[in-house]
Amino acid sequence: MDKLTSMVVFTRVAKAGSFASAAKELGLSRAMATKHVMQLENSLGIRLLNRTTRNLSLTEVGVVYLERCLQIIDDIEETELAVTRLQTEPRGTLKVNATPFFGAYHLAPAIAAYLEIYPDVNVELVLQAGHIDLIDEGFDLAVHLGDLNDSSLIARKLGSSQRLVCGAPSYFKQHGIPQTPDDLRKHNCLVNWSMPPRDQWQFTEADSRNATVVKVTGRLQANVADALRISAINGIGLVLLPTYMVGQDLRKGRLQAVLTNYEPAILEIHAIYPHRKHLSAKVRTFVDFLHERFQPKPYWEDWTAQGE
Repeated sequence: MDKLTSMVVFTRVAKAGSFASAAKELGLSRAMATKHVMQLENSLGIRLLNRTTRNLSLTEVGVVYLERCLQIIDDIEETELAVTRLQTEPRGTLKVNATPFFGAYHLAPAIAAYLEIYPDVNVELVLQAGHIDLIDEGFDLAVHLGDLNDSSLIARKLGSSQRLVCGAPSYFKQHGIPQTPDDLRKHNCLVNWSMPPRDQWQFTEADSRNATVVKVTGRLQANVADALRISAINGIGLVLLPTYMVGQDLRKGRLQAVLTNYEPAILEIHAIYPHRKHLSAKVRTFVDFLHERFQPKPYWEDWTAQGE
């Protein structure tokens, strides 16, 4: 028999002073309640209850054992309540991964707003590019940009970001403005190693399903997109970057979007996490919060209108 169940039965019998009353409270037969207590006594090698035809009373050892049983049961109930609260009330440390630019410029402000709502949650934010193993590295979730490759993870779409071909006004003044994707072959295109399509820039003409892929080249390549963005602002060449990165630059006039009649592939943004079942409250509420913040249209798409 389960010893914990037997301990619970014993405490009820001791409090009620009756096997029949305790059995009724617990939904057991009187015989089963008696069996639980006898099993405890046999395993301990002591008598816990003095039994007569008229009443029950605790032995001296039974009094001590009852005290300890009550404490153990209270500790278990308190532990179960604490664990349940972790699942139902957001609390504890939330470890989040994201790429450096998106994490710093978009996720960090969102986290600040989230922490104002949920004061019992702490966030550990790790900003790094490249593949990570959520489980091995102890992350609760990651904000992932681009295609989803790991089918074992749970993903929820948070939003998306358009991609735009951009350059500085000074660059266009010197080199002219491309009118079609094929014109990019004549321009200095800054290549991002870390984000597909790298040097294969794909476009779909508005109101058309026909895709055009242009292999671009340039004098500068980098594995960090922000380095290319800054280089483009300084007139070095053209970049193909998402609006969450270049939106403010377009708004301020530091960059100018071209080929707007052609649509590069949209960049999808997902929250990914290891499990759907028994999702903790801190993960569930944070993902819900991000979804509401970036839907139905992310604020960075409004930045693409130049000028203030």
